[in-house]
Amino acid sequence: MSESSAAAAESVAERYEQLYGAAPQGVWAAPGRVNLIGEHTDYNDGFVMPFALPHTAVAAVSRRDDGVLRLHSADVDAPVAELRVEDLTPGTDKGWTAYPAGVVWALREAGHPVTGADVHLASTVPAGAGLSSSAALEVVVALALNDLYALGLRGRQLARLCQRAENVYVGAPVGIMDQTASACCESGHALFLDTRDLSRRQIPFDLAAEGMRLLVVDTRVKHSHSEGEYGKRRAGCEQGAALLGVDALRDLPYEGLDAALARLGDEEEVRRLVRHVVTEDARVERVVALLEAGDTRAIGPVLVEGHVSLRDDFRVSCPELDLVVDAAVDAGALGARMTGGGFGGSAIVLTEEGDVPAVTKAVEEAFAAAGYTAPRIFEAVPSAGARRVR
Repeated sequence: MSESSAAAAESVAERYEQLYGAAPQGVWAAPGRVNLIGEHTDYNDGFVMPFALPHTAVAAVSRRDDGVLRLHSADVDAPVAELRVEDLTPGTDKGWTAYPAGVVWALREAGHPVTGADVHLASTVPAGAGLSSSAALEVVVALALNDLYALGLRGRQLARLCQRAENVYVGAPVGIMDQTASACCESGHALFLDTRDLSRRQIPFDLAAEGMRLLVVDTRVKHSHSEGEYGKRRAGCEQGAALLGVDALRDLPYEGLDAALARLGDEEEVRRLVRHVVTEDARVERVVALLEAGDTRAIGPVLVEGHVSLRDDFRVSCPELDLVVDAAVDAGALGARMTGGGFGGSAIVLTEEGDVPAVTKAVEEAFAAAGYTAPRIFEAVPSAGARRVR
C-alpha cells in the first residue's frame, strides 16, 4: 500500500472514531475508473475496456446487529444519517446516501443477512466527471459488508449487486462496467470485459514503459445519468435490438451492419444508436488486438474514431469535450476521446511523454480562449481494484 493510501486510510479511521466513539472494524478502498474504449456498449451486452484509477472511495466500517445503518461522508456537509435497514425502499432517497443504502438493500434483497453498519466515507474520485464516483462508493461499501458478514461473494457478484442497487434503488439505468472495473481491475492492466457473461481478461497496459502517458481532462461540466438522456439512449438501443430481432445489439455482427441499418428504414435515431454500438464493439476488439501485438501507439486513431461516433451518432458529447479532443490532436497527441456516459465529464488523451506539456498547454489555452472554466488535467495510471487497506 502506498504512503498516500495508508494516510488516507488512517485519516478515515480517525474520523470514524470521532463520529462513532470506537475504532472501525476495518477500512476498505475502491477506485474510480477510466474507460479506454467501449462506451455505451455495456448495457447492450457488448465489450468494454476500463482500467482503475488511483483515485478511490475509502470507507471505515463496522457491522451492527440492531437493524440500524448509519452513514457519513467527509465530502458532504451533513450530519450522520441514520436509517433502518428494514425500511430501505427504492426511490425514496434522492441524496448521496442512496448509493451505500442501496447496496445494503440489494444485499438483503438477495438474501444476505446484513443487519446494519456504521459507515464513514471519503472519496478522491471527482464527482460528475465521468470517472465512476458512484460505483466506487457502492463497491467499497459492498466489499466491506462482504468481509464483515463473511458473505463469500466474489468481485463479479459484488458488481452485479452494486449495479442492481444503482438501477433499482437509485434509479439510474447504468450498465455493469463501472462496478466491475472498480471491483476487479488490476494494477498495470486494462480490463477487457464481456458484459454479457462477465468473462474478463487483464491486458497489460504500461504506458510509462513505452514512453507514453494517458491524460484525463475533467471539463468540469457536470453530468447526471439519472436525468433522462442516458435512459433515452438505452431505450433506443433496446428498440433497435427488438426491431432487428436480436436479444441485444451485441448480437449484430460488424460485417452485417450495413444490411441491419437498411432494415431499420427511416428510423434515423435508432439507426445512429445501432451504428455506434456495433462499431464501438469492433473498436474494443481492435484495441485489444493492438495492445496484445505491442502496437500501443496505433490505438490513438481508434480513440478518435470512437469520439466521432459518440459525438455524431450517439450524440452524448458536448462542446467542451469536443474542444479537448480537437486541441489535443492538433497539438500532436496520438489520440483522444470523451470517456464515460457523456453530456459533460472527462476526455482522455494519449500522448508521447515528451509532448505532455505542449498538449496540456494547448488544451488549457483553448478553454481560456473559448471562455470555459479551466479544466482539471491529471495523468491516469492503471491501478488496483477494490481491496481492504486496514
